[in-house]
Amino acid sequence: MTISRVPIVIALIAVAAGGLAGCEKKVAETAREQARTVTVAAVAPREIEGGLTASGGLLPREEVAIFPQINGYRVVSVSADEGSTVKAGQVLAQMDDTLLLAQMAQQTALLNQQKVAAERADAEAARVKGMDTKGILAQEQIDTRRFAAASAHAAASAAEAAVNDVKTRHALLTVRAPYAGLVIERNVRPGDQSAGASPWFRMAKDGQVELAADVGEDALDKIKPGAPAQVTLADGSKVEGRVRLVSPRVDAGTKLGKVRISLPVRANIRAGGFASAAFLGASRSALAVPETAVRYDANGAAVMMVGADNKVSRVPVSTGQRGGGYVELLTGPPAGSRVVERAGAMLVPGDVIRPVGPS
Repeated sequence: MTISRVPIVIALIAVAAGGLAGCEKKVAETAREQARTVTVAAVAPREIEGGLTASGGLLPREEVAIFPQINGYRVVSVSADEGSTVKAGQVLAQMDDTLLLAQMAQQTALLNQQKVAAERADAEAARVKGMDTKGILAQEQIDTRRFAAASAHAAASAAEAAVNDVKTRHALLTVRAPYAGLVIERNVRPGDQSAGASPWFRMAKDGQVELAADVGEDALDKIKPGAPAQVTLADGSKVEGRVRLVSPRVDAGTKLGKVRISLPVRANIRAGGFASAAFLGASRSALAVPETAVRYDANGAAVMMVGADNKVSRVPVSTGQRGGGYVELLTGPPAGSRVVERAGAMLVPGDVIRPVGPS
């Protein structure tokens, strides 16, 4: 009798399939048992301390424009250049004084003549002192001598005023710094003719340069005078500043207001430059994750996002402001996503974890 082998083959296949299924179940159970326990955090809106930022130009706190006060004279020397730190009263430029020295000598000679004439007139007036109504000289002659003396003194005073005028103009030929500060612009050269069309020098009084930051009108009330601010310069260096002034006016076109931030006097803080500021006393809400959740590699910044099956995947992100241990995500996983809290440096995409934290 011939025995059919088909049922035997089917039975063997069933046994093998059952064994494979059992193995896969055991592998899955082993993987779950071996899954690393990892703390996760949620992508959620958070208040970021110092998250309020603004940028603007670096300007002198008080700019001083220095013009020549007398025109038509040739510049013979310039004693200060851009970047020079000067004291109050220090000579910046000198104009040719040859002509005024000659005028001064002439006016001084005329003054001496008038003084001599006044002395002579005084002597003649003294001779008729007490002769009024005595009939020795006519009253008209007596009055004439007295008037001549007064006129001679007036002429001497006019000559003295002319001398002082020349002295004043001569002093103005020397252009001096009205305040101590930093020369930030120079527009004069030896040989130029003095004219008042444009300033010869511009100075930052006391060398103080500050940041004029543009802030949206909705954020102006969050910033108070005296509040600290961290200012980032164009070279990436950071300096500590303090809010000096919050503008009471908002530009009607841009809807921005100016916030003036006082800065220390430093060589790399230059008028006309650009800088940004983070206002440490203010905060704003932003989609954020713990700073430790962001990892950086050759491909840039990323977070390890945890899926519904507890598998991790790498998601690129771009970051914004930082504060209070959190960093703003400008791009990346949506709100509510779970990410590995400590950057997942030991994880690779596809790893299964045992998450601890927000579900």
